[in-house]
Amino acid sequence: MMRFNKGSLLAGTMMASAMIATPAMAQDTDVDPAIQSGADQNADTDNFITVTGSRIQQRNVETAAPIAVVEAEEFKLTGAVNVENVINALPQAVPGTTAFSNNPGNGAATLNLRGLGATRTLVLVNGRRWVSFDTNQIVDLNTIPQFLIESVDTVTGGASAVYGSDALAGVVNFNLKKVEGIEFGGQYSLTERGDGARYQMYGAIGTSFDDGRGNATVYAEYFNRESIFQGGRAFSASALGGETFGLPLQAFGSSTLPTARFNAPTEIGIVPDADCDIAGQCAPLADGLVIDDAIFDTPGVGRARAGDTYNYAPVNYLQIPQERYLLGGFADYEFTDGHRAYTEVTFVNNRVAQELAATPVTGTFNVDIATVAPFLDAASLAELNQLDANEAAASAARVANGLTALPGAELGVVRASLQRRVLETGARNTLDERNAFRVLAGVQGAITDNLNYDMYYSYARTRNANVQQGNVSRSAFQAGLDGTGDVALNIFGPGTLTPEMVDSFSITAQNGDVSTVEVAAGSVSGFLGNLGLGGSDIGFAVGAEYRRVTAEFIPDTALASGDVIGFNAGSPTEGAYDVKEIFAEIDVPIFETDGGVRLDLNGAARYSDYSLDNVGGVWTYAGGVQFVPTPGVLLRGQYQRAVRAPNVAELFQGQAIGFPAATDPCGSATFIGDNPGAAQTCIDTGVPAGNVGNAGAVQLNAQIPALFGGNPNLGEETSTSFTGGVVFQPSFVPGLTITADYFNIEVEDFITIAGGSLQGLLNLCYGEVQDINTPACQPFVGIRNLDGAITVDAPPLVSGVNAAELTVSGVDLQVNYRADLPFSLLTDTGNSRFNVNFLGTWTDQNDFTPVAGLPQVDQCAGAFGGNCGQPIPSFKWTSRFTWVDGPLTTSVRWRHLSGTDDALDTVDFAAFNGIERIGAYDLIDLTFSVEATENVTISAGINNLFDTLPGTPNIDANGIVTNRPNSLLLGDNQEQANTFPSVFDVLGRDFFISAAFSF
Repeated sequence: MMRFNKGSLLAGTMMASAMIATPAMAQDTDVDPAIQSGADQNADTDNFITVTGSRIQQRNVETAAPIAVVEAEEFKLTGAVNVENVINALPQAVPGTTAFSNNPGNGAATLNLRGLGATRTLVLVNGRRWVSFDTNQIVDLNTIPQFLIESVDTVTGGASAVYGSDALAGVVNFNLKKVEGIEFGGQYSLTERGDGARYQMYGAIGTSFDDGRGNATVYAEYFNRESIFQGGRAFSASALGGETFGLPLQAFGSSTLPTARFNAPTEIGIVPDADCDIAGQCAPLADGLVIDDAIFDTPGVGRARAGDTYNYAPVNYLQIPQERYLLGGFADYEFTDGHRAYTEVTFVNNRVAQELAATPVTGTFNVDIATVAPFLDAASLAELNQLDANEAAASAARVANGLTALPGAELGVVRASLQRRVLETGARNTLDERNAFRVLAGVQGAITDNLNYDMYYSYARTRNANVQQGNVSRSAFQAGLDGTGDVALNIFGPGTLTPEMVDSFSITAQNGDVSTVEVAAGSVSGFLGNLGLGGSDIGFAVGAEYRRVTAEFIPDTALASGDVIGFNAGSPTEGAYDVKEIFAEIDVPIFETDGGVRLDLNGAARYSDYSLDNVGGVWTYAGGVQFVPTPGVLLRGQYQRAVRAPNVAELFQGQAIGFPAATDPCGSATFIGDNPGAAQTCIDTGVPAGNVGNAGAVQLNAQIPALFGGNPNLGEETSTSFTGGVVFQPSFVPGLTITADYFNIEVEDFITIAGGSLQGLLNLCYGEVQDINTPACQPFVGIRNLDGAITVDAPPLVSGVNAAELTVSGVDLQVNYRADLPFSLLTDTGNSRFNVNFLGTWTDQNDFTPVAGLPQVDQCAGAFGGNCGQPIPSFKWTSRFTWVDGPLTTSVRWRHLSGTDDALDTVDFAAFNGIERIGAYDLIDLTFSVEATENVTISAGINNLFDTLPGTPNIDANGIVTNRPNSLLLGDNQEQANTFPSVFDVLGRDFFISAAFSF
């Protein structure tokens, strides 16, 4: 069952070699590292380069927008085979879905820049759009060949004027290197606990030909990651919770048991001659019948349920398994002087599984007494007949009062709420196999001495085949209970379902996704002369782009009809749109003095004409300034106006059921007490007055079902961003660079569910709007059962709207210092060298307004949970110390997150031994790398050196958590595995060793 929440914000900055000084970076050179960073290595003979964030060929890479750069060496020193492991450690990135995203998760690794969401981060490879993997048009980082990465450039702030839609948060560009010769290698990783093995093998061959006019590189990789179950770690072996139900933190689990739970709805036990009010609510009968809420831990014998739960945690994946094959190549050839053709080809086969506990069958079913009678003892059967008589009499009483008869009220049939965990089917397992390919062909060259052209066409396609095991057919399960099926089902006890019974309702479900991205683009760039004030020539770029996006989700009949219990059912989705764009950029050096004082201005604009009626034609634009008042000091600032058109899923997604973690306000006595008028709104939407504030009656599980669907009437999102900062390189401290940048990004018409999430929509309706005739409350009207609970039988329908606003701001700081040391332990040269760098962000503001114009604002900076989702620390940094002594490189990395406070107002977690604050978090990593020969480098390292984990809870005989080792161990207010596993390390001490060969 999938869960949803809003991502979080982290930020970044500009500077060369953002993460680490490498032996290659320490070569003798007079070029400052800040000048090297962010540059396309394919510079032409005039030393012109193209910088991420611009299409203008320039003579330097200083830009008005902050750029953070990760060099290839960082991937080697962290032992990171998957791109996500390095990128998510950067302060400007927040973890999206990762290797630890089992539920929720989709088998992909995504990038969430600034916490604005993966859909608002544009991912490029070699400066061009990459492959998206689903109807949300998001790039799966698993498709990028990590071993070929030369650098990763991150441009923060909107970049739509340069690159088009999706770049509200910024752009991340992966630059791949050309290979000369042969490179191959491999890596093996294993946790201290002996599990979660990961191994990689790769190879690349590249060569120049025809006297250097051409170059070609081909490459291949195999990667395998083994699974770890939550039962493999003490902190995640028990599903903790209970606080949202007003219970002390405990081994809580699910109320859907393998022994079956028979819970008769309120209407079954009503007094036959009771007065029913106009809404149809009747007084309950205190009949003392055990089977009115019974479990059957002894086959056929019911007993009153006493808080019994099922621990689903151990059989859920903690680390999801993955197997990947990657093939590709790129080449270019100067077919005539000054004109070069180029091409890129990539194919990726990626297989990722997810595994959950056995299917929980829940809902209201008609139970034919004669069919199930052989499976019940005499006492339970007698009570079932009594409930049947009560129901029939109650139905007659309703009819006499002018109300409708109760469904299933005929004698011999009981309509009951059933819950049965069908362990007999085995665990739920889903396998995603994605085949993605991308082809690109282009040509570039010189028109004149001052003018260059570049045009290309690319086509990318991803097809995902998803196979689900362990699902249950709701209709077949019903048929086995009401006597219409060929096999009667014995659900009354553990292990009572025979193989024949299991076969009668088990189904294998399948679905597929197909996504394509087609781009045709051309541009002309060059120089127009200078202003005669000592500045360089004016640079410009103009061009046009055509882009077409298509995506579809193809479920089988069982999924599309909603007959599936287990994994989430969903309706087909299909949609497409295209956009025609023209764009222009200009860079104007105003002046430059002999003393180094310099002033540059730049601007960019793009007009986009979308085929979507509610978007149409939109403008994006940007302007920036760079000023050097004295050598060693650069002041810079930029303003950007960016847009994002809604994606195919947001527009056209068919209805799909989901199970977000949420607290129903109508079951929270605290919420009712804090919000006058909420109780009446609960009653108006169908909660019996006696159940208002009673979590046990209104909400049986921590997850609430809801239907999510697209909205074809969506318009574009818009953002405005300001960045301003300073780069300081003092001449009196050679090797020191300090950068500081302020950022402020505000997104308007933010597409999300009204209220920001199902939880936010519930809070909005019952806490603020309190009017059932409004769009905020309509999803909850007429769907609750007679207890007032929201169930899978009638989940609310919600869809995205252009209603929210999100504002993020803060300061990025980076300090880098490198120097030579006058000693060496391993060589006779008498010196070594070291590098210390710090990359951090202070997040001042992360304010999410679920509905613009209403007073509710979720202030998420320094908070976690609720609409804020993953922890958003006020301070996050990554720092590294590296010492290079001859052939040996020793490097230590320190990752830090400041503490965060609970953002969910509806539950007082501290009152129930829950966590209201997650403390500061630190990880230390250690790596050694040895150049064994000129052609062989061996690296080994330990990540999470001090084995920092959420810790093992102490659980007493009654299941109560009596002590927790640290604040990383959470209950109901978590994502999965009792914590936030994409934020906090869940593997523990982790070892890796790798070898790289080049000839």
